[in-house]
Amino acid sequence: MSSRRTTLTPDRLALLRWTVAIGAVTADALAYRETTTVASARAKLNRAAGDGLLTATRPLTNRPALYTATSAGVRASGSTGLGPARVSAAGAQHMIACAHVAAALERDYPEGSLMGERELRHRERIVRAPVASAVLSGAGHRGPLLHRPDLVVWPAAGTKGLPLAVEVELTIKAPRRLAEICRAWARSRHVEAVLYLAPAAVGRALERAIASARAGERIVVVPLEALPLRIDL
Repeated sequence: MSSRRTTLTPDRLALLRWTVAIGAVTADALAYRETTTVASARAKLNRAAGDGLLTATRPLTNRPALYTATSAGVRASGSTGLGPARVSAAGAQHMIACAHVAAALERDYPEGSLMGERELRHRERIVRAPVASAVLSGAGHRGPLLHRPDLVVWPAAGTKGLPLAVEVELTIKAPRRLAEICRAWARSRHVEAVLYLAPAAVGRALERAIASARAGERIVVVPLEALPLRIDL
């Protein structure tokens, strides 16, 4: 790659940092985030891919392509401790949904900053303590068992307050497992609150688990269908 192509504009640097923070993004999510057309967003992503900074993967037919940072893209973003995100057919739909939710959250919380699960995991490994995760009952051989949210919204720089944990739930977990996670969030002192975004059927199961865990004061469920970006499930 030539030096000309590795020169980063502020716009491209912001794109790379967002992609690394979330893990994977789509043209639809970027278009909503930047208030532009999907065609324009896709062209921007493809140019970065052509320069070796992003790579596009479409593991699911009739679903959006997922763009992830390459090793060169991660280095150019200035991020440390993270490698390229992996995209699989099993996890692709969840990654698409998370990208769309991330874009919507950034429009709703413009003063805050967003972090994905991979970046949160890296930060918690460094400090060896929960930062924005729920501590489950019991412990593993490496310490407390943690349940990490898909996304974290941090308060604006220079302000006090705890982060908002965001869960994107596309499938119904076993009732006992779901209730255990809700109880862990209810007693968590690392986050201000928890926002679940889920399809209607999954949301009903969540509401039952929240009631069982008596976690209604800490957890809010919002229908995924209410997002301004369409997510085909």
